[in-house]
Amino acid sequence: MNVAARATRTMAAALSGAVGAISGVAPHVLHHVGPLAGAAFLGGAGGTILFGLGGFALSVPMLLRLRRRFGTWAAPAVATALFTGVYLASALVIGPALTANPIDVDAPSFSPLASGHAEHH
Repeated sequence: MNVAARATRTMAAALSGAVGAISGVAPHVLHHVGPLAGAAFLGGAGGTILFGLGGFALSVPMLLRLRRRFGTWAAPAVATALFTGVYLASALVIGPALTANPIDVDAPSFSPLASGHAEHH
């Protein structure tokens, strides 16, 4: 392989890596759009579906590479099933667990803990 071909291949690999990094970070960055685009849509089922479809669309090049590498659609199917499972676990189990409202427990009147919000400022 000559130097020009090697340089072209290196640049293509670097570009592919950059696209992969950007598409991997995009869902995290885009979820910050929520307050601007409407928390009801992006934070609810619509946003979950939107980002799930976006993640799938961004994974199509990887799925096509898996198809070429293994010569069968089984590898992309397994990868898609894993992606879907992890995404659903994140969206339906982990996310709600992290954002659930804490249980309010009123401190008894004899408690040494401060009960008012302004008292700890």
